[in-house]
Amino acid sequence: MENGLELKEIVKERYGQIVTKSGNSCCCSGSCCTSSSKNIMNEDYSGLNGYNPDADFGLGCGLPTKFAQIKTGDTVVDLGSGAGNDCFVARAETGETGRVIGVDFTPEMIEKARQNVKRHGFTNVEFVQGDIENIPLDSDLADVIVSNCVLNLVPNKQAVFDEIYRILKPNGHFSISDIVLTGELPEKIRSAVEMHSACISGAVNKEIYLKNIQEAGFKNITIQKEKDIEIPEAELKEYLTEEEIMSFQKNPNIVKSITVYGEK
Repeated sequence: MENGLELKEIVKERYGQIVTKSGNSCCCSGSCCTSSSKNIMNEDYSGLNGYNPDADFGLGCGLPTKFAQIKTGDTVVDLGSGAGNDCFVARAETGETGRVIGVDFTPEMIEKARQNVKRHGFTNVEFVQGDIENIPLDSDLADVIVSNCVLNLVPNKQAVFDEIYRILKPNGHFSISDIVLTGELPEKIRSAVEMHSACISGAVNKEIYLKNIQEAGFKNITIQKEKDIEIPEAELKEYLTEEEIMSFQKNPNIVKSITVYGEK
């Protein structure tokens, strides 16, 4: 597996390609995806106010804005905002008196999100390019932070939670959907760059993830939703032998999608 800087550049390139190739997108394999993995990991936004299909590349693994308790007038920050999907849902919650800021690492995603803002004439939604290990925003800025299937892609997750704590206002909170593990992935999957971009091999143990949150200083940490994620056998066959697949499948439900809440 490449080092942290190399992984970041790979993620930036692959997610940029999602925009430029437009249409072949989901949070799964480097070849982009099979319909089965997309259906298992992605969740349906269509029933949420503010949903904009043009901003939905199917890259999420939860509905953090649904659980984020956003109020009218809030300042909301979305980390790893992509084309703006969660930002536009957040805007529907915070209203005209609120403010929504999306932060994303990929220039093509930022450009696509800004095009969506311009198309809809939104005046209180903005997008900033930046690394969420070092968020380019002021301290004590946000009432609410959301993120959807992004932190698993980041090498230093503790740094991200420390930054989330920094930019939240006192008594602010976050709701984050992400991929975590409850067991060991096979080495061939953990070392596959494609499975990192697929939101799988960069995931950490659930208890370590929650400990990172706690060590950042958050309180009232709560799992708002949890579901199992099954890696489709077609994708496993790209990395494992039949015998290795059978061994891996003896321990099901290792990969989880969680939506977790915490307060500053």
